Amino acid sequence: MKIWAHRGCSQRYPENTLLAFEKAAAIQNLMGIELDIQLTKDGQLVVIHDERVDRTTEGIGFVRDYTLAELRKLHIYADINSSQTIPTMKEVLDLLEPKLKTGLKLNIELKNSIYPYEGMEEKIIELMYGRGLQDAVVYSSFYAKSLSRIRELDRKVEIGILDVKVSDCLYKLKGGCGAMALHPFWRGMDLTAKELNGYTVRAWLSGHLYPEKPTGTMLDLEMLEKQGITDVILNEPECYL
Repeated sequence: MKIWAHRGCSQRYPENTLLAFEKAAAIQNLMGIELDIQLTKDGQLVVIHDERVDRTTEGIGFVRDYTLAELRKLHIYADINSSQTIPTMKEVLDLLEPKLKTGLKLNIELKNSIYPYEGMEEKIIELMYGRGLQDAVVYSSFYAKSLSRIRELDRKVEIGILDVKVSDCLYKLKGGCGAMALHPFWRGMDLTAKELNGYTVRAWLSGHLYPEKPTGTMLDLEMLEKQGITDVILNEPECYL
């Protein structure tokens, strides 16, 4: 079973921050780190999950209505750790590039299923190729049309289609969105391993984000593997590796 860090180590540290990514990158045998990208009002790629800034910062409103300079003024508080801010994608790559060039993978989710940011696909493809990191990335999205655009721009890159049920992921994939892997919710495995027929299945989990305390309950990875899951994207990867 391959282990990925969901928004970095997002149970012990604030999600999608340089701190959470730094902690994740230090974990031995971690397959990769998952993160989310959006565009600012002035067209900059930033790493944040929610379409609004309300939950993770002291700000109010939509990411797309802030310029990068305005987002820079917001803080993500981290208890005893120093205050974090919303990072740009370039800053994340500055941090992770050495690891990405030696085997670590990056799952970049395009957060465009609610607001389809125009030109985001071109911007992220250009950035990854400019860094020579195009082979270290997996792109994913709930928005099949966006993945079709990624495939037009890059014929070789790995793409995973997101949905809740694995059957819906497979339906979208076979619809021609250009995906090669299925990214369902871990409780949405409504097909058998035989029906999945060898597809890469990266299952994502929810809940227990920072600053929630660990429950102490561990997943039965062997059971998940029997269901056809090949990878898990976890908030607490450090507990499994």
